[in-house]
Amino acid sequence: MANNTVTFFKPYPFEAGQKIHIDGGPRKGDWQVVNVSNRKVRLRCPISRKEYEWNRFCYFTEEKSGAEWPQKD
Repeated sequence: MANNTVTFFKPYPFEAGQKIHIDGGPRKGDWQVVNVSNRKVRLRCPISRKEYEWNRFCYFTEEKSGAEWPQKD
């Protein structure tokens, strides 16, 4: 297979108690992680103290040059 630049996405491994900052999108801003399950993450706004539970949505990304694409199983 040819070498290509490929962007990889991995679910972010949240941990309760983390202080995080989301750079963009509708949830941008500072949050504290309250609870995490396999499918959901509960975040608390440090200003209003309101809590929201969402499907897990943050991903860590990286680009790798020379990666095989599509990948073999």
